[in-house]
Amino acid sequence: MTSHSSPGRVRVQVPATSANLGPVFDCAGLALTHHDVLEVGVETDGLRVEVGGVGAGELPTDESHLVVRAFRAACAELDWTPPGLRVLARNAIPQGRGMGSSAAAVVAGVVAAWELCPDVGSTDLDAVLRLTTTMEGHPDNVAACLLGGLVLSWTTDAGVSATRVEVDGDVLPVVLVPDATLSTHVARSLLPDAVPHADASFTAGRAALLVHALTREPGLLFAATEDRLHQRQRATAMPASARLLERLRAAGHAAVVSGAGPSLLVLTRRHPDDPPADPAGALRVREVADLTPPGWTVLPLGVDLRGVRVHRPGQRVSSG
Repeated sequence: MTSHSSPGRVRVQVPATSANLGPVFDCAGLALTHHDVLEVGVETDGLRVEVGGVGAGELPTDESHLVVRAFRAACAELDWTPPGLRVLARNAIPQGRGMGSSAAAVVAGVVAAWELCPDVGSTDLDAVLRLTTTMEGHPDNVAACLLGGLVLSWTTDAGVSATRVEVDGDVLPVVLVPDATLSTHVARSLLPDAVPHADASFTAGRAALLVHALTREPGLLFAATEDRLHQRQRATAMPASARLLERLRAAGHAAVVSGAGPSLLVLTRRHPDDPPADPAGALRVREVADLTPPGWTVLPLGVDLRGVRVHRPGQRVSSG
């Protein structure tokens, strides 16, 4: 992160994320090349919030806006009270679709406060991870949003930790976004308090395999994305997603529910048999799109390798 010495304004770019990735429930996230961009500035007084793009005219523009709430929470931790605040949000991440929109907002607000506070020399990523995890309830999305790439996260009595691992360059994420939304709270309410030992063992094995598949051997992605902990249990809340998921997997695609849904993430990959003139995997994307019904948006994306980026006027972009 950048060093700084005086309040002013910053531009914060935060990536969408997909968590769970099938079997790696609540402890892994993948940063994607789809971003919200926010300009946050210290003003002489008052609060001004403007929202453009996704959520314009729907999201609040007062103290209840999630970026503002996250900014205030960080200010409380830093024991700093700015005289006024301006937030200009240009959103591209779909809301309520399982692409980490709330995590992106929380990360943006907390990082902006750290960057603007005149009493600290640089942003403490460990502290940011701890605070954003507290606000989100679990670290998978916020950790990936902060660090970029594939991020594994875990909690201990001492707090929360995360580590970033490199994704194989042949992995090509495609996100399928429906018109419908689904709240994370509703999705979590459908999960049972206990699961059979056989299902837990099966999913733990697939979770370990998925890390290997994403980082070293993408040819194993289909087997590695099988899950028995949460996707089937949530199907009644998103029947259209469940049907499409079944159709994609029946055709051999490594498809999973993105986060709590209802979006789906398909982990396509470059293949030795693909045409040399198709480095971006357009053929694989077309295969997925052909199976996707009307009313869904197909987003061929890349893996965001940098995570949150901060730009201060007169300085280069920095990343965590």
